[in-house]
Amino acid sequence: MSDIKSYVSDKSERLDTFLASEIGQTRSQIAQLIKQECVYIDEKKVTRPGVKLKPEQKVTVEFPDAKIEPALRVDFEVEVLYEDDAVLVINKPSGVTVHPAPSVKEATLVDWLKHKGIRLSTISGEERHGIVHRLDKGTSGTMVIAKNNEAHEFLSEQLQDKSMGRYYIAVLNPPLKEDITTIEKNIGRSASNRLKMACVESGKYAKTKFKTLALSNDEKNQLVACKLFTGRTHQIRVHLESINRHIIGDHIYATSPKQENSERILLHAHMIYFIHPVTKEKLSFVAELDETMKNYIDSKFNTEQIDEVMDTSYIMHSFATHS
Repeated sequence: MSDIKSYVSDKSERLDTFLASEIGQTRSQIAQLIKQECVYIDEKKVTRPGVKLKPEQKVTVEFPDAKIEPALRVDFEVEVLYEDDAVLVINKPSGVTVHPAPSVKEATLVDWLKHKGIRLSTISGEERHGIVHRLDKGTSGTMVIAKNNEAHEFLSEQLQDKSMGRYYIAVLNPPLKEDITTIEKNIGRSASNRLKMACVESGKYAKTKFKTLALSNDEKNQLVACKLFTGRTHQIRVHLESINRHIIGDHIYATSPKQENSERILLHAHMIYFIHPVTKEKLSFVAELDETMKNYIDSKFNTEQIDEVMDTSYIMHSFATHS
């Protein structure tokens, strides 16, 4: 049984633009409805998505057996660190998935971007609007999003040639022994658990560097900075697991029942740097920690020492002298 709904236009605009905002779907999904002969203007069947509506015209949509679901409710906010016509830099909250997938039932970062009406590149397809690089659901912090295809291509090239990069902050258990730890191990899908990645010979080359920043007051946990030289799925977590270290709050890779708990994984993309696609200027942005991660660190570590070691110039210099 089809679900029939009617909408009345209040100004002159394209049909697909009007319906996209009314029913919370993308313009390509609207085009599909029109192709399936499900859309009528003043009782006449529509054949083109770009048809111009006049004020007060009635648009009727027959939703075929609920194949198009109502828009997911976006119930989170995202801090914008920078925005212009080419790029958007955000501080992604922990708990938000970046883009839709069959297994994802809640609103994603892409849904938030569409909800805000932010124009995005289409180079990665409808599902991944503007998404140049990802962060895991639990990981918070800096992300750059492309607003047009030229910016997307330019930023993607920087990911390849390493002129774009991020420094992460994490809380580990147990502490690393060395001041700087470099791990170079190939990463691929785990043979024993499809949800996990693992260090496997047949995987793709991956390199991560860790710099110790501070020991917790009880010396059981450690604050570290991480620099990625490649961008593999779960890279930081997998490389740490390979040397029996885990990030606090990681429920996939931290399997010990004695593992200390946290509401979220204590992994944060602290800083991002890249060359602007238009101005060609080198930019960098720092994302503040959320309350959960900040409170955890404040309760376990010496706060004066933390302020000193989380200074970005200190972190960058630490890695530069050991590159």
